[in-house]
Amino acid sequence: MNVTNFLKHHYRHFNAAALIDAAEGYNKHLADGGKMMITLAGAMSTAEMGIQLAELIRQDKVQIISCTGANLEEDIFNLVAHDFYERVPNYRDLTAADEQALLERHMNRVTDTCIPEEEAMRRLEHSVLKFWEQADKAGERYFPHEFFYQILKSGELEQYYQIDPKDSWMLAAAEKNLPIICPGWEDSTLGNIFAGHVISGDIKNVHTVRTGIEYMIYLAGWYTEQATEESKVGFFQIGGGIAGDFPICVVPMLHQDLGRTSVPLWGYFCQISDSTTSYGSYSGAVPNEKITWGKLGQDTPKYIIESDATIVAPLVFAMVLGQ
Repeated sequence: MNVTNFLKHHYRHFNAAALIDAAEGYNKHLADGGKMMITLAGAMSTAEMGIQLAELIRQDKVQIISCTGANLEEDIFNLVAHDFYERVPNYRDLTAADEQALLERHMNRVTDTCIPEEEAMRRLEHSVLKFWEQADKAGERYFPHEFFYQILKSGELEQYYQIDPKDSWMLAAAEKNLPIICPGWEDSTLGNIFAGHVISGDIKNVHTVRTGIEYMIYLAGWYTEQATEESKVGFFQIGGGIAGDFPICVVPMLHQDLGRTSVPLWGYFCQISDSTTSYGSYSGAVPNEKITWGKLGQDTPKYIIESDATIVAPLVFAMVLGQ
């Protein structure tokens, strides 16, 4: 029995049934000629979601991605330093002294996974700094993901690859030149490193890396061009936060601030979140709240799966990939 048949046989009620509905809605949206945005919150790249996300990219089942700076860089950290990562299955039992010991070994913990500073972060810094400095001296400016695309396409990191390259979603995205939106990139390890190099004078122009406002302008142009009544853009949100809230707001901006009322609303919406409905939480807001903000319509297909995205998303993706 393949994954899809297993899920359809056993996942019949509650969040399990919502998973099936969302996956089938995703497939219907694509079959009807639609496009899809996937948003990645948190540290989904360290959860190695790239294994399936890369295949979605290769099969043209996602047309644009919005992600945190962490997800942008951590896929590449995993690509070049996977063998140096350490898993800490008993992370709930760690004492403050245990955490200090990890710090002293330069092992940065993300839940049960430790990212090695020297082999991951400093290795990538060594490469990206050269590209930052070259652009800075030439008076050129690029988005964060464009710098990563340049590095990956240059091949200079290939000597360090420690996973199968087909499991890196950033490599797959670079090969497709896939549009990526990375709001708040400065809230990332390499964002902090970039700030340090500006402070030290290695980078003269702080705007050598293009900004979040420019990302919104870029997204507004992309959405206006790509979203039509015949080919609406869907929104598949993993987690909450800025990776989801930033891009979904492009529609009310186009309508209310630019008067482009002929641009359609998002044509599909699904959120996987472990945040339950609460007071003032974007992650915990039910999809219908987005109607009041002009993001979704009354008739937009809407799904919410209240569960752990690291468990749920691979199952949805398996159904979308026909596995």
